[in-house]
Amino acid sequence: MRRPATFAALAVLVPGVLAAQPRPTTRTFPVDTASIATVHAALRARTLTCRALVTQYLARIEAMDKRGPAINAIIVTNPQALATADSLDRRFAQGGLVGPLHCIPMIVKDNFETADLQTTGGSLALEGWRPAQDATMVRLVRAAGAIVLAKSNLAEWAFTPYETVSSILPGYTRNPYALDRVTAGSSGGTAAAVALGFGTVGLGTDTGNSIRGPSAHQALVGIRSTMGLTSRAGVVPLNATADIAGPMARSVADAARVFDVVAHSDPADTVTALADTRRAARYTDALVRGGLRGARIGVLRQAYERATLDPEVRAVFDRAVADLRAAGATILDTVRVDSLEAIQRRQQGGCNRFKFDLERYLGSRTPTPPVRTIDEILRSRRFHPTVEQRLRDAAQATEPPESALGCRSREGVRAALRTAVTQLMDSLQLDALVYPTWSNPPRLIGDLNTPHGDNSQLFSPTTGFPAITVPMGYTRDGRLPAGLQFFGRAWSEERLLRLAYDYEQRTHHWRAPRWP
Repeated sequence: MRRPATFAALAVLVPGVLAAQPRPTTRTFPVDTASIATVHAALRARTLTCRALVTQYLARIEAMDKRGPAINAIIVTNPQALATADSLDRRFAQGGLVGPLHCIPMIVKDNFETADLQTTGGSLALEGWRPAQDATMVRLVRAAGAIVLAKSNLAEWAFTPYETVSSILPGYTRNPYALDRVTAGSSGGTAAAVALGFGTVGLGTDTGNSIRGPSAHQALVGIRSTMGLTSRAGVVPLNATADIAGPMARSVADAARVFDVVAHSDPADTVTALADTRRAARYTDALVRGGLRGARIGVLRQAYERATLDPEVRAVFDRAVADLRAAGATILDTVRVDSLEAIQRRQQGGCNRFKFDLERYLGSRTPTPPVRTIDEILRSRRFHPTVEQRLRDAAQATEPPESALGCRSREGVRAALRTAVTQLMDSLQLDALVYPTWSNPPRLIGDLNTPHGDNSQLFSPTTGFPAITVPMGYTRDGRLPAGLQFFGRAWSEERLLRLAYDYEQRTHHWRAPRWP
């Protein structure tokens, strides 16, 4: 792994870029608060070059990931990042921006395949494995001009939503808003890195929570799309019926700009067959004020009300609902999926797909990964102790999910809940349902006893319908972020973005972690 030079050395580097480009007039750029729009504006104004931008991000990683606050979010930085930046500077001088993500440094969770960097799923069992090609989503963002700046830590094999710890990177990833707190999981490395300004935007994956939970814990915007709108090809699987990949960003606008690039059909992922006919023409068209005016929004108390609901989270959420109402939305204070409990009782037996999904994936990759089966992973002993039982449980599965009673039963539950949610929203003419992304603040690192508060596992993953989390405020003396989740019908991402953008622009809850 190549590490960038020290902060002091990199801070004085001014690139010797093309003679056709004026020398940047500023020595620094606010990378910790930068957006896609501000980066592109600075490039057009010739006050910034791509090399200068990447240099600053690498310096920030060097100064803060393993030193200073020691966030511990980055597994590896890309040794070709500066060369890629130089290439983009040359292309910009010749013809302007090469695409909508031109020179946008991106943090990519280390379960996305990258042909130029190892892909590990957070496990030492895959250490050093470099796939033959990029994951589809990585390929799309690169084609749009983005730079894969670094691969980020994750909960090993994406197993847990509660913390970000793996065997590929010693130690926990820390929450930059409070270093003694968790990032949630499993995309906690991407979330912490984007929150602290190690990259402009990031990519994560979400099987039950893992884009939205870390985004809420780090005051980010995270999008879990409709199943079939975005490709998972080239992403290490956890559960093929629920896995989703998508953007994590500091603003709705940046998340929408990345989403525009990645929401497409992909022959390598057959579930996306309808994506090009169901996607919006441009998701950035949703970035207009006034989207909440006249909207009908239901408060889905089934998603979050429990005995352990934190009173500060409740208060922050109540203020968020009041803000929605003040913006012109009609709020239905309590809506229910009345058949929810009956639907859940239809589940017969368990369904552990991980062994079959992972082994099918590993067996199809080139070059051959270091391990190809769960048994080989267990024999290697190259994994974090906290995941051993999950691996052993997976190894016991003997019946393929296509024929296992529990898995077939699970598909019936999914279909029934899709119908019930759609009927509820149609009957009340709802544009969205809302609830706190988590019912409790981020826990202390190492604490698995106090309530976690994860509200993301049920409705969006089970239905395959989209959900977006956006910052809604802070608890614990304004230190710990909390997220508001918008949940909607299938293919309603544009509408959800419109609602989330208007809420964000009216409330402005995002702020950078308090680090230099």
